[in-house]
Amino acid sequence: MGTATNSVHESLTKEYLGRAGNCGIYDRYPDISDRTAWEGLPHRVKKELIEEGEEALKEPWTELLISDFMTFKRTGNRVRFEDKYFPRRRKLNKLVMAECVENKGRFLDDILDGLYLILEETTWCLPPHTSYERDAEQEILPDVTRQIIDLFQAESGAEVAFIEYLLRPVFDKISPHIGIYVNERLKERIFEPYLHQHFWWMGDGQQTMCNWTPWITQNVLICALTREEDFFTVKERQQFLEKAAESCDYFLDEYGEDGGCNEGAQYYSHAGLCLFGCLELMDCSLKSPEFSAIYKENKIKNIAGFIVKMYVGEGYYVNFADCSPLAGRRCAREFLFGMAVGDDVLASFAAEDYRTAPRKDRLISGEINLFYHVMQAFAAGEMESFATSDELPKDCYFDSMGLMIARDKVFTLAARAGDNADSHNHNDVGSFTVYKNGRPFVIDLGVGTYTAKTFSDKRYELWTMQSQFHNLPTFAMREVGDVLGTDPAADANNPDIIMERDGKEYCATDVNCILCTNVTGSSGKEVSSLKMDISSAYAVGDKIGDLDFSYERTIALCKGTGVIVTDKYTGQMPVYMSIMTCMRPVISGDSFGEAVNIDVGDLGSIRVTGGVKKVRISEYPITDDRLSIAWKGSVYRILLEMDETATDYEFRLL
Repeated sequence: MGTATNSVHESLTKEYLGRAGNCGIYDRYPDISDRTAWEGLPHRVKKELIEEGEEALKEPWTELLISDFMTFKRTGNRVRFEDKYFPRRRKLNKLVMAECVENKGRFLDDILDGLYLILEETTWCLPPHTSYERDAEQEILPDVTRQIIDLFQAESGAEVAFIEYLLRPVFDKISPHIGIYVNERLKERIFEPYLHQHFWWMGDGQQTMCNWTPWITQNVLICALTREEDFFTVKERQQFLEKAAESCDYFLDEYGEDGGCNEGAQYYSHAGLCLFGCLELMDCSLKSPEFSAIYKENKIKNIAGFIVKMYVGEGYYVNFADCSPLAGRRCAREFLFGMAVGDDVLASFAAEDYRTAPRKDRLISGEINLFYHVMQAFAAGEMESFATSDELPKDCYFDSMGLMIARDKVFTLAARAGDNADSHNHNDVGSFTVYKNGRPFVIDLGVGTYTAKTFSDKRYELWTMQSQFHNLPTFAMREVGDVLGTDPAADANNPDIIMERDGKEYCATDVNCILCTNVTGSSGKEVSSLKMDISSAYAVGDKIGDLDFSYERTIALCKGTGVIVTDKYTGQMPVYMSIMTCMRPVISGDSFGEAVNIDVGDLGSIRVTGGVKKVRISEYPITDDRLSIAWKGSVYRILLEMDETATDYEFRLL
């Protein structure tokens, strides 16, 4: 828990809401009775949706047991429950989309089976989220008398609500009790707690917000605004919008004008895109040009365009914190957000990603939010024909989070200043990643499969979170090179090993970014650089007393030449420099001292100057399912034991 980023609460969304009229229902997308709309979808889309539905008919419904729920509290394993929880929802969405397209009734019985299975679940919360205070200890079993709205209580509410909205004409012919049951569950699990309880993610101006805020708010709005027009009064619907707008504004307080998402590219889908979901639901329900004008706000435009600036190529994105470099395909949500804010580059980027995607990605088969599936289907035709943009990404700096991204024809460089208090934080102030010809050269690992430990006070015992497994120096009170990294949990608790710490006070200082505006760097002289002192990211005061300690780092892309990292160290402690790669590094030659050359696979080389006493190369086999999505086989750490009597180190990536 921390304090909110900005001291001024701007109330942007509430101001635009105040200019609009009364709130109606959300009806942007048609229900099953509008055959002209559903039959007007592109032929390939209809064919593939029906095929997916037919495949889903063959899948068994998973059996979700209370002992599966209890496993998390007992062992920290959340996968056992999730591997039964999420397939129900994915299967149900496929059946619903197929029935809406075909309209023959052959999927209905299975839809009702799945719908009632979800309605009859004891809770829709995930086991890690069953605490009534932020970061508090979880309950071993859900308390059905006191509802909690977490990410997936809201997601499940949105799913059953949107199913009932789409199939209401058919359900009403079968039995009125279907709609009654859905509405009673929504009242119990969504409407009553949302209107009468305060959950931390709603915002209060004190706690930091994260992707939970727009993600949950969007799904609550789906539940409320798709009810029949006489289910809520206009005043009651307005109450939902006012609470939602307030939460959106607390979320926006966390963002600078540059739109930088400190949770990274992978969480953009749950952060910036869910903010768009909130605005879209409000906009359609209000049907007011006064509210629609919010899309002209510079901050909203920049939040939308963030994802394009993070893209490297070949599916890779700049990553940090808990993000994977493979952040997923873009889809209709980005396309529609781009269209709303007038960003043709974003819309083109999303459309091109859609056009080149394999079937499962075009159909967003892994997505559990039915609202997104409908968006995807109805935007498909426009995405297929949308013009390709030739605009190249320019070098950029997100001052709000201290992130520089620089490019030339060969390299993409990302460098981090900022602090170690980001949402999903890793201790990585001063780290950098490099891609060469679209391939990962110097990497950021990302995060492994989430467990209880991931979000506990033991988080920084995990190796992927520690600065020693980022491209950063580690300091020590004695020589530790032979053991450093063999037991990351022990390293985190070893007083002789000094790594970066987590918290807002552990930050870069004296930060200066210089950007080159030339996209290609054709003359070979253009440079984009990020300079900072990263010594404040390390807790060393109680270790070295009044002795001088500073570590100035400059990370630069010299366009047409390569990446140069220049470090200036003042101090007496041994220095161990980590450089992470996903290709096997090999020392080229056997000379040490002034210069060491290291070849990284077949991609490039790293030349180190300034005094290297020893080079250790360690292989770390990747056995974690989540990490293995990006990193196949093994990753490697080059650990350079530097000469602490030297004052300057240089790392050239060529």
